[in-house]
Amino acid sequence: MNTQIIELIAQALSLSLKQVNKTIELLSEGATVPFIARYRKEVTGSLDEVQILKINELKDKYETLEKRKQTILKSIDEQQLLKPELKQKIEQCWDGNELEDIYLPFKPKRRTKAAIAREKGLEPMAKILMKQYEQYPESRARQFVGKNCKDEQEVLEGARDIIAEWVNENERTRSIVRNSFERRATIKSKVVKGKETEGIKYRDYFDWEEPLKRCASHRLLAMRRGEKEGILKISITPDAEMVLERMNRFWVKGRTASSQEVEKAVKDAYKRLLQPSIETEFAKLSREKGEEEAIAVFAENLKQLLLAAPLGQKRVLAIDPGYRTGCKVVCLDELGNIIGNTTIFPHPPQQQKREAERSISDLVAKYKIEAIAIGNGTASRETEQLVKGMNIGSQVFVVSEDGASVYSASEVAREEFPEYDVTVRGAISIGRRLMDPLAELVKIDPKSIGVGQYQHDVDQKKLKESLNTVVELAVNNVGVNLNTASKHVLTHVSGLGPQLAGNIIQYRNENGAFQSRAELKKVARMGAKSFEQCAGFLRIAGGKMVLDNSAVHPEVYPLVQKMAKDLGCKLDELIGNEQLVSKINAQTYITEQFGLPTIKDILKELAKPGLDPREEIEAFSFAEGIYSIEDLYEGMTLPGVVNNITKFGAFVDIGIKQAGLVHVSEMTNRFINDPAEVVKLQQKVKVKVIGVDLSRNRIQLSIKQAGQ
Repeated sequence: MNTQIIELIAQALSLSLKQVNKTIELLSEGATVPFIARYRKEVTGSLDEVQILKINELKDKYETLEKRKQTILKSIDEQQLLKPELKQKIEQCWDGNELEDIYLPFKPKRRTKAAIAREKGLEPMAKILMKQYEQYPESRARQFVGKNCKDEQEVLEGARDIIAEWVNENERTRSIVRNSFERRATIKSKVVKGKETEGIKYRDYFDWEEPLKRCASHRLLAMRRGEKEGILKISITPDAEMVLERMNRFWVKGRTASSQEVEKAVKDAYKRLLQPSIETEFAKLSREKGEEEAIAVFAENLKQLLLAAPLGQKRVLAIDPGYRTGCKVVCLDELGNIIGNTTIFPHPPQQQKREAERSISDLVAKYKIEAIAIGNGTASRETEQLVKGMNIGSQVFVVSEDGASVYSASEVAREEFPEYDVTVRGAISIGRRLMDPLAELVKIDPKSIGVGQYQHDVDQKKLKESLNTVVELAVNNVGVNLNTASKHVLTHVSGLGPQLAGNIIQYRNENGAFQSRAELKKVARMGAKSFEQCAGFLRIAGGKMVLDNSAVHPEVYPLVQKMAKDLGCKLDELIGNEQLVSKINAQTYITEQFGLPTIKDILKELAKPGLDPREEIEAFSFAEGIYSIEDLYEGMTLPGVVNNITKFGAFVDIGIKQAGLVHVSEMTNRFINDPAEVVKLQQKVKVKVIGVDLSRNRIQLSIKQAGQ
């Protein structure tokens, strides 16, 4: 690894060279981010997942830049123009834009205006003008009139084209223009003539203007979407006069007639070459920044959704509500296996309410149902009212259906439930999502879960990578039951992947439940490295080794056994006994391999083994009598659940089809930049209705005015 890259990463992240170097070494050896963060704290200086990911991201960025530098050096060397000072300058450059500026004069070009002027032999005239001594440039230009140029004006024009190219390729000039864009550029949006009606949803941006550096990501991405659809025209420019003034101070010397020619060339360079080039650069940069923010919002929302409170292993009756086609009902056992299903028709047009109630009561009694899950789609509120009105004793939960239809039609669902149609699979997904949101949501493409902001407009590769990372970190943060986990969950466990996950399922089917983590070594293709990476995140309840149901890694089992021996107790007496664990002096067990951070983690885990980091689930009820937007009026206060968070506010489910928006300004009485400072996904809130727009199906809500 290039030592300069390590220094750059350390400086950028305010870390030591050792931390960066050791982390990169672990990553290059095949260690995963969750494994490094949890089990190699001594090596990295206790870096967390975010810091490790950032190190890896910067490493990739600088390595890509290093490859680009080698390509550039080779190109210039082949032109026999690579002087020692230029080579050094390129090798020491670690900014992508600056690197391209250095390379620009040497970059192979198409036939430009300047190239044509050179072919006409006008470069000497350009040099004369650049000296800015000549008082009569037309007279000097006359010397170049001939078979290539018909008159003095053509000569001067060609010379200015050459000067314009010099100006454009000058690093200092590009820095001046780039700095002006960075500090003072304005983004402007105009509607394309004749597209006013077609693009009505973009009407806020029909005549919009604001400083680029203040343009929020959601506004930027909205404008770019409008541009992509042919509704809007977008421009990014600073004040041209201000930029030209700065450029002229650098290029124009004196007040001669030659100086005036240079000034014309500078203006042409800016308008024709620099301004379009830098605008394209800043359009790309601003879009990337907007996309990064949008991806970050989506990733944080997904993380919160994946780590939502689980009901746990209880018997569940799940209902996918509907009107004409009825409500699909399934019963699931403690492990999520389907043990019964039917269809009821309590709503219009059939309105078989009594039959539906009888059917639900029979199923609850027959399968000893402990909780009821109702999807939040069509007919959800009516179904909830029906079930709650029965007073059957089971807790009732309304569960988000986002992504359930995608799952039910997927290959994953067909593989799991080949004998059932999509409607039954959808109900199963709703029930399982209540029992364990994480285990069920990993089967669905994260983009379909509906907690993003412009997720279809961002770089799909970056989005996928980011969301996959979120899923991996969430799965490993919670831990996985090795004997009940599906292939889809196991795939995201550190060190596994689809192949090993499938092999584990096959081994489990052929040999029964795993009795120990050590038995994993018998799984096909499970090498020492894979075992090392995955073992600590897999749990075995009731196995041969009590530590197998904890986050304690097998590599430290001998150390824990020594702790128990020193206390004069058995290992299973130590696990979960906070009083005994408190007697252990961490300093006593520090070794060359395992330092204080690992020992503290072990003691924490021994005190509360396998503790699920997720919160406990709470029952929740929407307001009675509110079933559609027509039931709302300004001033009413309602209970709700936050179901999406963006940079401009949060959307709250109040029990009707349309979620209401709480703008960031209506969240709290203090100033905040980010709604995530105040709310989180699935949070229960009280909101006040402050606006209802029936024509646009929009609801404005306030948390701060609700007195919460």
